[in-house]
Amino acid sequence: MKKQSGAQKKTTERVMHEFKHGELKSGKGGKGGKVKSRKQAIAIALSESGSSKKASPAENKRNLAKTKRKEGRA
Repeated sequence: MKKQSGAQKKTTERVMHEFKHGELKSGKGGKGGKVKSRKQAIAIALSESGSSKKASPAENKRNLAKTKRKEGRA
């Protein structure tokens, strides 16, 4: 897997921090409840940071841009 950029690392760190403190929610808008599985948290982190192996490069780029907008660090 290719290395993550700085923005991707920060996003991954933020998501894992939320998981560790019990703040990470699953599903659209967090309606799926708290994430209890470490593996699920990692999958969410990689997806949000745009470094998922399962998504296409275009989809990864879109996901990172969406996360940046959400975090307010465009």
